Amino acid sequence: MFDIRIICDPADTDHVVAALDSAFNAGTVTVYPSRDGEKNRLYVRADHKHTPGQDVTDWPNATQAYATAPEPGSELEWLRTTEDRGREWWLRRAALTDRMAHGLTPGHTASTSKAFDLACRLMAIDGDVVGCNPRAYVRQQYALWAAKNR
Repeated sequence: MFDIRIICDPADTDHVVAALDSAFNAGTVTVYPSRDGEKNRLYVRADHKHTPGQDVTDWPNATQAYATAPEPGSELEWLRTTEDRGREWWLRRAALTDRMAHGLTPGHTASTSKAFDLACRLMAIDGDVVGCNPRAYVRQQYALWAAKNR
């Protein structure tokens, strides 16, 4: 994971954002005007795209990964009451946020940026540098965890 800061002409902003999306697994790009107001400042957290030799095509999609996941309310309660903030807690928090951002939890929503940030946090906890989409990583890890624990 790394953070990118770009200063560009406002006319180039859309082109730069598109280039970032194609070059990296990028989170939400935040745009602010520069101090003089003549340029735009772009900020984004990103990771490398999939690298050859790593097969992530067999990883589950969101619907598959969360097929047996508990109801959002009970998962939120578990997250709220659990004192051990170890890997399982972060995995389940990242997975629930991913589900919310993906629209799989009626009545509960989360931003894709928040889901991306939590996925990056889980990857950092795992010390993983897979070079894939961090949210796909959460889905893969959650599916593996759920298969062992359910």
